[in-house]
Amino acid sequence: MKKIILSLAIGIFSYMNSYSQGCVAIRQFSGIANAVGQLNVQSKGDWNLSTNYRYFKSFRHFRGTHEEPERVEQGTEVINWSHGVDFNVSYALTDRLYVLASLPFAYNERSSLYEHGRQSRHMSYSGGLADVRVGAGYWLLSGERAAKGNLSLGLGFKLPTGNYNAKSTFYNVGPNGTSQIRPVDQSIQLGDGGFGITIESQGLKEFKSSLFGYYNAFYLLNPRNTNGTQTFRARPSEAIMSVPDQFGLRAGLFYGVKKIHGLGFSLGGRLEGVPVRDVIGESDGFRRPGYVISVEPGVSYMLGNVTATLNVPVALVRNRTRSLTDIADSTPENIRHGDAAFADYLINFGVAWRISKKEPAVFNSL
Repeated sequence: MKKIILSLAIGIFSYMNSYSQGCVAIRQFSGIANAVGQLNVQSKGDWNLSTNYRYFKSFRHFRGTHEEPERVEQGTEVINWSHGVDFNVSYALTDRLYVLASLPFAYNERSSLYEHGRQSRHMSYSGGLADVRVGAGYWLLSGERAAKGNLSLGLGFKLPTGNYNAKSTFYNVGPNGTSQIRPVDQSIQLGDGGFGITIESQGLKEFKSSLFGYYNAFYLLNPRNTNGTQTFRARPSEAIMSVPDQFGLRAGLFYGVKKIHGLGFSLGGRLEGVPVRDVIGESDGFRRPGYVISVEPGVSYMLGNVTATLNVPVALVRNRTRSLTDIADSTPENIRHGDAAFADYLINFGVAWRISKKEPAVFNSL
């Protein structure tokens, strides 16, 4: 029973599943734990195959933490509908060292007035392969020392495989009100055009029978400055899209239900966002920095070596922070502060299948 509960705990918390929460372009990307379901119970030679689906609809506009409900009331809000699917595989080189890869796909729709001459509402679209991720991680503890919890460190790479110049038809923007083919908004671009490096850590700690604490944190370093994709925005400083860093943190509690074989629940907090400035390299061009703080309930069910998880982060705080271009273009009399549309919640559903070569060594003493 303890083996099942610990497997469930890892399965439910290891999906970071960051995705664009709206106009703040939190990419369809997470750290290396994204590809792994029952990571802590992998032994040398084990495979883990998983897939994850995400959905959100963003439409609530914020400037800072202040919501602008009049946008919805007046029908001028921007609406994003986003769907993302990841196909992931990991392999345990040893009982502690693992490698993994993630192949993400996305489909997005965006409805707005301002992008179509402010005369009538139209849709723009993007779909296809997003940015592929590869990485490796290492669990710091093994054997009996890992029975009560464990901690891993990881390093990953984001490859610029997603189209960062995806285009769609925009109406009433050409000469005499004609339509033009233009790049879609940054929030629904399939990639950012940068070769990224991720630093990640995750951990699990048993507090008492069936109750565990968990955390998962990552930071994406995107050294590239801008990617050359036009925005068609009015300010010259925002004419080209930026290639921003990204960050995420999850932490909470997981409880395995002893009386119902394979069932578990989790409740935690979640922070994800795009910083104003990158850690490495310049931060020119257009970006919508900001962050979302959510409460994240989840449920998990394990049958044999297959684990299904459902997490629904619900936004508590949404903050569209001031960008560098906002700051640079401001005067004492005119403080600029761009807005962004955010979602109320996300839906994350994942299934992981562990193909075990042998019984996990971590449980030999249990």
